[in-house]
Amino acid sequence: MKEEQKSFATIDEYIASCRPELQDSLHQLRQTIKEAAPEAKEKFSYGMPTFDLHGNLVHFAAFKNHIGFYPAPSGIAGFEEEVKPYHKSKGTLQFPLDVPVPFDLVARIVKFRVAENIEKAQSKKAKKKAATAD
Repeated sequence: MKEEQKSFATIDEYIASCRPELQDSLHQLRQTIKEAAPEAKEKFSYGMPTFDLHGNLVHFAAFKNHIGFYPAPSGIAGFEEEVKPYHKSKGTLQFPLDVPVPFDLVARIVKFRVAENIEKAQSKKAKKKAATAD
């Protein structure tokens, strides 16, 4: 169950609503993402703090027993060996509250997703340009 189910105007507001023992990790997670993707815009998607760059980049959320990090399936597949210690599903990594969040890994995954989203956006733009040239 997510820490809070209501909607928030800002990520600061979301983090402030979480349990105090989670707030430092959430602030540091947000900062790590911002540094790895300085062009990304903050928003909420699926009720979670989200970073957007040519589409959803990553999401995160606080839960009772873990912090969820959502880098899309490709963001997990690209780091298969490194994510082995964490519970994962198709597009989700769960960082248990009793171990430090792997911020270095998060930064590398975010940078991977940035490159992926930029490449997809450029490819889409090139296809659109080619279609209008016909």
